[in-house]
Amino acid sequence: MSQEKLKNAITGVIGAFTENPDAAKAVFRANTELVENLQCTGTIRDFAPYTIDEPKAIGGADTGPNPLELLCLAVGTCQEIMYGAYAAVMGIPLDECKVSVKGYLDFRGLLSMDPDTPSGFSKVQFETTIKSPADDEALKQLVATVESHCPVMDCLQRPIEVTGKVSINGTTM
Repeated sequence: MSQEKLKNAITGVIGAFTENPDAAKAVFRANTELVENLQCTGTIRDFAPYTIDEPKAIGGADTGPNPLELLCLAVGTCQEIMYGAYAAVMGIPLDECKVSVKGYLDFRGLLSMDPDTPSGFSKVQFETTIKSPADDEALKQLVATVESHCPVMDCLQRPIEVTGKVSINGTTM
């Protein structure tokens, strides 16, 4: 899709949501299942199932990325998608956009070895590389817009409600 067509698609969606704000509310879904040992499958929409696993060093079969690697992937790809979308809307040509993401984990928290150590990442760090003939001011505005509107980044940076329930042998706990 050309940048102009992308811009038209995005501005069309913005116009539709402006006219009908309730249509802007969405629910995203994924379904997962433990297959064997630490290997899981995950399905999203009508895509082929994803294999999620852990490295052999921690008991997995290394048949796919682990959930924390997928979180890093989600950060990077969401940033790239937002750069593509906002660059189109702002009329900024992008020759290249790449994101490298690192998540820092202390396994002592995950393995219940230290109650003061978080079980998840203590820090997520990313480096974005952009190549564009646009002027510095336009690119600074693009960066500010993307970093303040990236939904995955937003989910990681602010507290959000996470709820769940567990059903064991047909009984919800």
